[in-house]
Amino acid sequence: MDQIKNPRIKLASQLNYREYEDIKSLMEYCVKNDNITLKLELDYKLIDKSKNLNKINEFMFYDGGTLIGYIGICQFGGETLEVNGMVHPEYRRMGVFSRLFSLVKEEWDKRSSRDMYLLSDHQSLPGLEFIKRTGAYYDNSEYEMFLKGDSINSTDLNELRLRKATNKDVNEIARQNAVYFDVDPEKGDLILPEEEANRGVDIYIAEFEGAVIGKVHLEVSNGIGGIYGLGVLPKYRSRGYGREILIKSVELLKAKQMNEIMLQVAVKNKNALRLYKSCGFEVTSTMDYYRLSKDVK
Repeated sequence: MDQIKNPRIKLASQLNYREYEDIKSLMEYCVKNDNITLKLELDYKLIDKSKNLNKINEFMFYDGGTLIGYIGICQFGGETLEVNGMVHPEYRRMGVFSRLFSLVKEEWDKRSSRDMYLLSDHQSLPGLEFIKRTGAYYDNSEYEMFLKGDSINSTDLNELRLRKATNKDVNEIARQNAVYFDVDPEKGDLILPEEEANRGVDIYIAEFEGAVIGKVHLEVSNGIGGIYGLGVLPKYRSRGYGREILIKSVELLKAKQMNEIMLQVAVKNKNALRLYKSCGFEVTSTMDYYRLSKDVK
């Protein structure tokens, strides 16, 4: 492509179905062309209608009626923003992403969030080059893993129970997230399980012999079952509970006829990585997180 003929930028707090389809189509093309993974959370965004309408989260660049560039902001309960995006291969090196990112930074300046993560597939050289030019510094990486094979060997913990969470469990979920993910329960929005269920994410509280020992979040999207936020409280670790929660999670997703089952795990979480590999999950991609921080005045 020699030039952009009819540039048009569209900003939105939430996605409508037409925008969702435009972004999804561009995402699928970029993923196939570049052989990378993009973490855009589109299905979650389409369903989620709870966001503050005064905040811009969707940044779209059109050439006429064709979407050629996109950046999205995600904020999952905590204060830190997550930013990921893409540009159509034929429109790269034309300033599309730089223009959109300048608007993202303007939106960030309006918010109280001190930190912003910029995400890129570890294999995306253009993505990593752009991020480094912003001055962001490497923070961490996350593996995406898919289950290979049909079965996982169960354990003897038949009394372990996954109970679907209700809004009464909101404080328990916040308490566990603070333990597993170093999230300050006093900052950000509390996660309401019944609202999450409306967005396609079911939260389960893990109990054994009447005691709460952990939790897990299960998502269903486009025939893929996702396992997120799995954790076991410190006093109950090294007893096989994590494996049993994972096994029961897989069983729940298979009961919903999921064609594929995936999860994400921090690269530095070696114990969890060993567990997932031993249960038949294999690493398929790596997402790198780079952090930008506002100057503290």
